Order: sequence, then structure tokens, then C-alpha cells
Amino acid sequence: MSLKIAVILGSTRPQRAGKGIAQWFMKQTESYSDAQFDLIDLQEVNLPFLDEPVPPLMQQYQNEHTKQWSKTISSYDGYIVITPEYNHSFPAVLKNAFDYIYHEWAKKPMAIVSYGASAGGARAAEQLRLVAIELQMAPIREQILIPQVWSAVENGVVKADHLLGDLPKMMNEMIWWANTLKKGREATK
Repeated sequence: MSLKIAVILGSTRPQRAGKGIAQWFMKQTESYSDAQFDLIDLQEVNLPFLDEPVPPLMQQYQNEHTKQWSKTISSYDGYIVITPEYNHSFPAVLKNAFDYIYHEWAKKPMAIVSYGASAGGARAAEQLRLVAIELQMAPIREQILIPQVWSAVENGVVKADHLLGDLPKMMNEMIWWANTLKKGREATK
């Protein structure tokens, strides 16, 4: 069973720290042959603020960008979200990306890599979990936090003393949940 996992970079700010973290993270995924990992940069996706006249629960998408976003997200078995913490939460562009669609996220796992100042994005991660649960996703417990983000990345690597969490454990849980939930989705088709 081949798994596809999307790694979603949830910041679009110029000179964002998330770009370096995403590049580092994608290198970490190379040692996991159980799944294909693809980076989705919300800056490149460039969704406008939600502009669909019908709620996403109905799946009556009228705009081409929504149809494309639906197709993209539907093709994945799980998601790893890389998010900064802005004012004790996650960025509006990331919330907007989640709000555009509904069923496409459901019954799939989500892991979080968060970054920020002293708390390493922990508050953003907690709020993101609430959104994931409402979308019927399965947020996994293990996460990666990167505090003091401005000095965390050096030569394309997140320094070990800036990395909180167990990356192998998070990745193994993500793959387990993605496999398990994929089997469940396929059994109920």
C-alpha cells in the first residue's frame, strides 16, 4: 500500500523561517520509504480568501482554484503541517486553506511541526488541533517544536538544541495512522 503524505508549509511571509524548516524537514523524510512526501507551499498555492458561495460541506465548488485545491488535498493520505506561531495562533493563510474544503481532509492523520519564539509554536499547534478535529482529521500526539526560530536553522539544518520532540516517533506514528485510516476509508467506500 503506497502512502502519499503532504507536507504543508503554512506561512507566506517574505523571508519566512518556515522555508528553511520545510527544506530541512523534507530532507528528513528521505529516510522513510513507506510513503511519498510532497511539499505544498501555501505561498505557491496562493488561494484567495475563501470565496465560495456554498459551504464546503456541500462540495459544490464553483471556482477553479477551489476545485484544484480539492483535487490536490484529496490525493493525500495524511498531512504534516509546518506552522509558525503568530499571536498565540497559526497564520490566517493556513486557516483559509483548511476552510476551503471539508471532506477532503476527513479521516486522515495530521502531524505538526511548529516554530516560534520561546514556546516553539506550541500554542499554534494546540489551536490547529482543534480545527483538525472539527474537520474529522486525526491529529497525532507527537509533534516537533522549534523554539528561538531565528537562530534555529544553520546551513539548512535545524540545530539539535533547537529541536523539541521525537522526529522518528512522530514519523512512525504518522505512517501507522495513515496506513490504518487509509484501510478504513477503503473498507467503507
